[in-house]
Amino acid sequence: MSVPASSVPAPSRSTIITQDYRDILQTLSEGSVHRSFDPYVDIEWDSPAMALDPQDPRWVLSPEVDPLGATRWYQDLPLERRIEIGRRRTLNSIKVGAAFESILIRGMMQYVMKLPNGSPEFRYCLHEMTEECNHIQMFQELVNRSGEDVPGMRPFFRAASPLIGVLGGYAHAVLFIGILGGEEPIDHFQKALIREGANIPPAVFQVMVIHIAEEARHISFAHEYLKAHVGAMGKFSRGVCAVAFPLAMRWLAGEIMAPSRAFAADMGIPREVMREAFWRSPHSRAILAEYFTEMRALADELGLMNRATRRLWKMLHIDGRHARYRGEPQRTARVAA
Repeated sequence: MSVPASSVPAPSRSTIITQDYRDILQTLSEGSVHRSFDPYVDIEWDSPAMALDPQDPRWVLSPEVDPLGATRWYQDLPLERRIEIGRRRTLNSIKVGAAFESILIRGMMQYVMKLPNGSPEFRYCLHEMTEECNHIQMFQELVNRSGEDVPGMRPFFRAASPLIGVLGGYAHAVLFIGILGGEEPIDHFQKALIREGANIPPAVFQVMVIHIAEEARHISFAHEYLKAHVGAMGKFSRGVCAVAFPLAMRWLAGEIMAPSRAFAADMGIPREVMREAFWRSPHSRAILAEYFTEMRALADELGLMNRATRRLWKMLHIDGRHARYRGEPQRTARVAA
């Protein structure tokens, strides 16, 4: 039985937690109870339709959505090679996503265990971490069933990930900025694939649908958390957040969306093709900037967009239009590569 938000004692810490914010967290928590997924209940892994065929042409990368798939080099490859590279890139990205979720959990656990009794954030954060554990299981199950031994994250990111998670638990606003920096590119990429109507192997499609559905709550919480907390910060802390915002977005987009040099070399992808795809061509830079339409709108709403930070967003090639609402699809025309 759920406990009404109004009956929960108010937290003792001094921060701006309005009734509207408490109500939002209650709604998100109830959503996690009544609209949740279990990867071993809601995915029929053993169904013949869910089998992962290594020769399935649906592994071919989309030229509209995937920066590597947009390169002339990739498009000129024989179909068998496009399938092979597309399969391994897709599965490696999924493995990277699982690793990012583990960092999120580390940081969020550090954060919630310092919250006072009655904190409206404690319950929701635990729901989110439970869902992220399910996502890790779901991603790893997909990789395991593919038979591909993909490495996942880059070596430095893998080595630093335990420290990143722990430090994030002590720089709370930066933690949630970083969470958005990792979640937004993945969420945008998966939504774009589904909206495009691209042929995707059914198991991959099912995993994406579940992930998008639950990530909507996670991204909403990070937005609301920053709205509730950044406004109460002093000038120096707000300045740190203003600079951290674009830096985190650009760094994590590269870590999560671009394969490592070793992985690219193993797949025989030339370095000049990697440079074009991540992120030097006009088309790939348009894709990169489009990942963060909602983040630019949020930074502006939080008062973190000023003359200096706008230049920083532009210098990092992640400036551009602001989303008018959450989940607004891309309507811009494809930029010629």
